[in-house]
Formats: sequence, C-alpha cells, structure tokens
Amino acid sequence: MITQAPRGTKDWFGKDMDQRTYLENMFKELCASYNIHEIITPVFEHTELFQRGVGETTDVVQKEMYTFEDKGHRSISLKPEGTAGAIRAYLQNGLANEPQPIKMFYITPAFRYEKPQSGRLRQHHQFGVEFVGAESPLAEVELITLVSTFIKKIGLKDAKLHINSIGCEHCRKEYNKALLSYLKEHEEHLCPTCRERMEKNPLRVIDCKVPECKEIVKDAPRTIDYLDDECKAHFEELKSLLEALNIPYEVDTEIVRGLDYYTKTVFEFVNEDGFTLCGGGRYDNLVHEIDGKISMPSVGFGMGVERILYFLEEEGVDLPCTRDIDLYVGILGQEAKAKAYQIVVDLRNQGFVVETDYLGRSVKAQMKYANKLNAKNTIIIGDDEIAKNEGNVKNMETREITTVSLDKIADCLK
Repeated sequence: MITQAPRGTKDWFGKDMDQRTYLENMFKELCASYNIHEIITPVFEHTELFQRGVGETTDVVQKEMYTFEDKGHRSISLKPEGTAGAIRAYLQNGLANEPQPIKMFYITPAFRYEKPQSGRLRQHHQFGVEFVGAESPLAEVELITLVSTFIKKIGLKDAKLHINSIGCEHCRKEYNKALLSYLKEHEEHLCPTCRERMEKNPLRVIDCKVPECKEIVKDAPRTIDYLDDECKAHFEELKSLLEALNIPYEVDTEIVRGLDYYTKTVFEFVNEDGFTLCGGGRYDNLVHEIDGKISMPSVGFGMGVERILYFLEEEGVDLPCTRDIDLYVGILGQEAKAKAYQIVVDLRNQGFVVETDYLGRSVKAQMKYANKLNAKNTIIIGDDEIAKNEGNVKNMETREITTVSLDKIADCLK
C-alpha cells in the first residue's frame, strides 16, 4: 500500500523524534569534550569496500546488504555499518598524513536486510566513533569510557561491559586450527550455514545464534587461550587500565563480534537479558585491507539509536527532551495580527519558545489550545493592548496575572 512505509522502516516524529534529537545532541556534546570530530560519509559505497572491509564470510555481506547495479553498471551497496566508510574517507582525504591519532564520530543511517525486531530495523541509525592511529590499549579505554559515560548520562542502569581478545592474524591461525578440529567432531549437528563457515572462517561459528550451534560452541576452544605474547600483553594492559580507573568489566570469551575486521580487543555493553547495547573493538588491519599500502592501528564502536531508545522505554527512563512553551500569544482581531506576530518573532529571537494562533480561533478557543500545549504563560494582544502598549501575562500554573509593557514581556518571562 502506498500509504505504508516499507517493512523494517519507521517515520520519526513527535516524542520519538524529540528523544532521538536529545540523544544525538548529547552524543555530539560528549564527543566534543573528547576532541572527537564529526564525519559524514555517503549512504552508499562501492560494494567491494564492504566485501574487503566487513568480510565476505560475514552474514552482513552474504545475506543482509542492500546491493544494486547503478546506471554505470557499478555494484553499489547501501552502508550496512559505519566503520568501512569512515576508514575509506580517512584514506581518500589524506587524513593518514595528518598528526595522529584521528578521532571521528558519526550519526548515520545503516541498512541491513534482516527480520525486523525490537530495537533493530532494516533502516536503523548508529552512533559510532573511529579512533585511528593509536595502538595503545588506552584507545580502547577512551572509547569504553565514552560509552559508559553516555549510558550513565541518559539514565540506563542495566548495561555491563564485557571484553574479550580474539588475537591477531598470527595467533588466529593456531586458534583456527584448533577450532576447526573441534567443529569437525560435531559437524553433522551444525546448521548448514555453520558447516560452510567452518571451512572459510571458523570463528564465525562462535557467533551463530542457532540454539544447536550455540550449545556445541559452549565447549569449543577459546581465542583467549591461543594469544601470542603481544596480544596477551595488550589484553593484560587493557584489564589493568580498566581496573585502575575503576571501570567494572567481565571477560566474556563468547564475544567475537560479527565483522571480520576485528583484531585483539572486542567489547560489548550487554544488559541482563543478554541484549547488546553497544559493540566495538580494535581493527588494526582494516586500513591496510582497504588501502593495500599503509597500516594504521584503529579502534571503534557502533551503537544502535533505536536499540537505545527501546531499552530506555523498557527501563522506564523518560528523557527531558522537550522545552516547554514559554508563552502563548493570543490574537484578538484582524488589526492586531501583525503587531502580535512581531512580538512572537522578537521573543523567539531572544531564545524563548513562543506559539500563537494561525486559525482565527476565538479567544476562548485559543486559551483551550494554549492549555493543551502546556504553555507556561499566555497573553492576549488586541487593539486595546496595542493602543496602551501593555498587556496581561498570565502564569498558567499559579493563575497570577502581571501587567507589562509590550516591549518588556521578555523581562516578565525571565
């Protein structure tokens, strides 16, 4: 039906839009305090970017991307996540030549063809940060601190930090051998997708959500037991920093994340029901995967806006996201319309939230409307008020009436 939005999308308006705007503004302000600068990348990219960056064996690339051929016969995909595009922009715009690190944040739509569920739509929106050019675990700590602070600021209480290390490409080789050997013993009980995954990228099997596969991988080898000296030292330093900063965490060896570009640290903020509120980690090879020339250590995270809003509602958190209407200016008579509206404009220019009548209602109907809008104050402007250059400002809560000069209304509102 033409009057219905496509499945897995939604319209933003009213309270939902107010809450989303509130979250976006808070996220931007928080990133500014961390000296993280905003980046906006295209909604679509060359499909190869996601195949090389996100990984051809991931569900995102294999099953979930919106991919099409444009009029120039190029394969184009709507972005399924924000990291690959941000790193492509980092390389294309010569940010690798700037003093490092480069810290970027984005608020972006993302597109994945999957079954719509609570907090996850086919077109959803992500907050994300990419921290490029620092190999120290302090980079992970910075992003974990930012996310933790954001979650506290918005009032979510049920969110715990889970961390793991999946090692680098060197120790991953030994781990993959051990994991593949284990999976082959249970191959006949794995789902068809995992039987295919185990040959191409066995780590993906750990991330499978099919109950039978989840049961099998409970006893599978863990990446943390196959870390080389460098990866082990990195993970130990990360834990030490978190402890020194009194940031509680849980080592969760089941976290591997669903994208191929992760190395070493992976982390999630998880609620008590096991739902992920935010996920991220280190991806030291992604710059080289995309560029093929330079390497640059990097770390980042993504957080779903819809999912955050869903869990705010679940926890009963009501964001203070709308400003009250400071004054409703009622209009009495045709002659007073221009003068009354000029007062509205002047007060708005001074930062007040002001509303007025556009429908030619009676004064009684206008006052009813002002009540419905929860206006804090009202004033009626007619010919008499203009002639005297004064009017009566009524406080709608106390019912107190104050007579003021029309050019001094702002002083009364303050």
